[in-house]
Amino acid sequence: MPDCENCARVVIADDHEVARRGLVATLTATGRWTVVGQAGNGRDAVRLVETHRPDVVVLDLSMPEVNGLEATRQILEARPETPVLIVTTHESEQLVREVMSAGARGLVLKSDAGRMLVRAVEALR
Repeated sequence: MPDCENCARVVIADDHEVARRGLVATLTATGRWTVVGQAGNGRDAVRLVETHRPDVVVLDLSMPEVNGLEATRQILEARPETPVLIVTTHESEQLVREVMSAGARGLVLKSDAGRMLVRAVEALR
């Protein structure tokens, strides 16, 4: 995993370790992103954002303790300039409205993450 001065910094949270590792691998493979923190729940994600002050946060929607929507609200309350991207397996217009209402800047379906994640994260920077 590259750690460079010019790399953008990202925090990733997903309660499924395999999914989290996939998100990390996808972003770090570009050489333009460095993952400064990983969490398995929303509560830890909020804490990591406060500690590391990343350029972008990628959150799973469904996580224990604090879900992705509530974690988004808490992150943006503390650091309103930090863009949040939600990743999820769920797809509906209502969900998109809820994600945007919480303050997230985008949503990527996990089924599309392999080809859309890097573009979506870069668009937020």
